[in-house]
Amino acid sequence: QVQLVESGGGLVQAGGSLRLSCAASGRTFTTYVMGWFRQAPGKEREFVAAIDWRGGSTYYLDSVKGRFAISRDNAKSTVYLQMNSLKPEDTAVYYCNNDTLPLRTPLAMATNPLSEYKYWGQGTQVTVSS
Repeated sequence: QVQLVESGGGLVQAGGSLRLSCAASGRTFTTYVMGWFRQAPGKEREFVAAIDWRGGSTYYLDSVKGRFAISRDNAKSTVYLQMNSLKPEDTAVYYCNNDTLPLRTPLAMATNPLSEYKYWGQGTQVTVSS
């Protein structure tokens, strides 16, 4: 069974930075696109960023482009999300996940229906104060 453990969230002032981590196990990490999602109170979960299995291609939600950066360390089966210039509207619980099929592209993962994901971690809370 896939296990996803997110960490690194917290409370930060607007303009600040946080680095999220996600440790994955139970699946061949190196052959899957990995991504980050978030869910704000009262809103649906949304895609934020994805990175291909080699770490050479990425795709971002428009509202985070230029502020967030996704990366991965295949040796550690870990994916990261560096978040800079944080805004109050970035407040949400952040989750990571792997793509539903191996060896696809970050854009393909970005267009997956959320209903296709069978497993989720507990998420990590990010709160940005104004």
